[in-house]
Amino acid sequence: MIDKIPIPNEQVKLFFMNLPFSKFLGLKLKNLGHGRAVMTIPYDENLVGDSKTGILHGGVITTLLDSCCGAAVMTAGDPITSTATIDLRIDYMRSAEPKKTIIAEAMCYRVTNSVVFARAEAQDGTKKVPIATATGAFTSPF
Repeated sequence: MIDKIPIPNEQVKLFFMNLPFSKFLGLKLKNLGHGRAVMTIPYDENLVGDSKTGILHGGVITTLLDSCCGAAVMTAGDPITSTATIDLRIDYMRSAEPKKTIIAEAMCYRVTNSVVFARAEAQDGTKKVPIATATGAFTSPF
């Protein structure tokens, strides 16, 4: 039997930062560890969903929240593999302000042998109301 060797947080960070789609979006991992993660996506006109308003496409926000939750999941224990999204619910509360960096914060709130549950919030720093929130279930990487 092959020994299961845990993946250190630095490898988790490299995994997320080297994904081609993450690079395309400009996604940055700002903080990582103990079942929590903070990620950002800077404003980019190539990611706009409505050219009249300059508002980012909702899929960009979804990707940010999903990625942030996934990174948090991989640090909720000693991962031996990556994780996959089983279920993800996004509640959009308002549009992101144009030309603002979007910040997502995620945390795991339940870890089992087969599923890890996480929640996240996306904010642009302009209002108390978040842009969107997420709750999700992810395969356990432990």
